[in-house]
Amino acid sequence: MREVWLPWPPKECSPNARVHWSKRAKAAKQYRELCCIAAKHWKLSADGIDGRIHLWLDFYPPNRQRRDDDNLMAAFKAGRDGLADALGLDDARFVCHPWLKDEPVKGGKVHAWITGGGPDEQR
Repeated sequence: MREVWLPWPPKECSPNARVHWSKRAKAAKQYRELCCIAAKHWKLSADGIDGRIHLWLDFYPPNRQRRDDDNLMAAFKAGRDGLADALGLDDARFVCHPWLKDEPVKGGKVHAWITGGGPDEQR
């Protein structure tokens, strides 16, 4: 399987969140573990992909609040690490392609999938 559905990153992981560092660290650790477990449950696999791995991310927000993709990627850092943990590889191999969807989904979701190949590969 090359795709997985993940929960929305916790608000404490956002770079705009004004929380104590220990609360942010705890939220990030839990989200990383949750994403790792989800990836293993979905049997996410990078078998047969050599070199760079394209990580495609569709962010379905929980509400209509305005967001930007650079903050989403920062908030998703622990999730990215969890996916790398599940795949047993260094997350430096990922080339991320984030896409923030317009329509909200109750609770928010992140659809992630991986592909290999060169930079011109289509989605």
